[in-house]
Amino acid sequence: MSAVSAGVAGLDGILDGGFASNRVHLIEGQPGTGKTTLALQFLLDGAARGERCLYITLSESKDELEQVAETHGWDLHGIEIFELVPAELSLDPKQQQTVVYASDLELGETIKMTFDQVRRVAPARVVFDSLSEIRLLAQNPLRYRRQVIALKHFFAQQKCTALFLDDLTEERDDLNLHSLVHGVIRLDHYALQYGAERRRLRIFKMRGRNFRGGFHDFVIRKGGIALFPRLIAAEHADSATATEPLLSGITELDQLLGEGLDRGTSTLLMGPSGSGKSSLAMQFVMAALQRGERALFVTFDETKAILSKRAAGMGWLLEGPVASGQLILEQVDPAELSPGELTGMLRRRVEADHVGIVVLDSLSGYQNAMPAEQFMLLLMHEMLTYLNHRGVVTILTLAQHGLVGSMQSSVDLTYLSDTVLLLRFFEAAGKIRRAISVLKKRTGRHEDEIREYRFDNRGIRVGPPLSEFQGVLSGSPTYTGRHGALLTARTNGQP
Repeated sequence: MSAVSAGVAGLDGILDGGFASNRVHLIEGQPGTGKTTLALQFLLDGAARGERCLYITLSESKDELEQVAETHGWDLHGIEIFELVPAELSLDPKQQQTVVYASDLELGETIKMTFDQVRRVAPARVVFDSLSEIRLLAQNPLRYRRQVIALKHFFAQQKCTALFLDDLTEERDDLNLHSLVHGVIRLDHYALQYGAERRRLRIFKMRGRNFRGGFHDFVIRKGGIALFPRLIAAEHADSATATEPLLSGITELDQLLGEGLDRGTSTLLMGPSGSGKSSLAMQFVMAALQRGERALFVTFDETKAILSKRAAGMGWLLEGPVASGQLILEQVDPAELSPGELTGMLRRRVEADHVGIVVLDSLSGYQNAMPAEQFMLLLMHEMLTYLNHRGVVTILTLAQHGLVGSMQSSVDLTYLSDTVLLLRFFEAAGKIRRAISVLKKRTGRHEDEIREYRFDNRGIRVGPPLSEFQGVLSGSPTYTGRHGALLTARTNGQP
């Protein structure tokens, strides 16, 4: 059976090619979920292909539909809009019937007018909006079911690919309707306690097609629906070739990691606030940029202006790489961005812009966008596996609660990460200092020593291994060695 494009980017892939040709499909959802927008995009796609298209509306006027199209910048030229108002429903008192039941005439007249209009236009694509009006006119489930069957067979005889819209105004779902149509798509929206509402789409059934199940996030913007299909990492297995590891440009840090970060792996930087997780991640980004690679830096907690200013304070000028497109800075508001939209953005940057290094700073901010921790872990598993398959070096930062002493993270991602770096504060000679160590690295060797590191206006310095440490993993490291082995401030002539 041939497929008809849905007209929404990404939806054809979920439907395994699109809607089934010459079949009736049900688009259901509560008012405001986006049914009309999806239906108009379906017809606009047909009109662009030179097909005859018909929109039959019982619930919205032609002016209202044209206003919706105008807000999206659409021209409905080429789409026939039929505002179906039976004579019995008009305000003309001469049309009122008193001898027989008005509902019988209203329903029969509605169906007849629909048939006449379809025969006149002979469309390839039809939208019928909405079945809720037919349900009200039918007054009982048996008559309603018979009329839907009649509509279904009529559209099949006319060789129309039809979408029936239903706003689910009944207190309970009419599952009998699902058995009559070829496919069912449910649109849903819900509001969190804070932030923008979330929209998602689910395919309930699609006969004869291997559709992608589960929930798929989408948003409605100027221009229509932007859909973000659920990511399945297994579909991208073995899509990258092995290359040289990513070096930081700091000899001591690369030695600590066992010669840098391997391609197609994820690295987690854990530590308290202010320990330098973002700066350490930026060091790898700048080293990649110097080798001509492209990078994506996603920040949840800082604005682009603050991030650029902080980088400039360490001698890293981001304006040039950002202007050339080599470095992509994305500032994300967790209250406004859905998890599916973030995944879609990462996929677009990796596949279309060919970025080789991705930084998510930080997961503490991203967690706020997720309704529950277990869903975040599942989504992060798919996302990291996908990025690994694509050969991307992924760096994640995760803030731990507290500055000193025992520390905990709001979510445990250590088992998902291939490499874990632990950052800690320690005190020596009356000064606050920083220590770095590698807890694990799946893909090769690494040092098990602890090194000190410092920040200044020329970047990051990492010192030699320090063996006189106690209590690093407890969160309260104590340095018992010689103070002369620690890093000192750089002089003007010191590299």
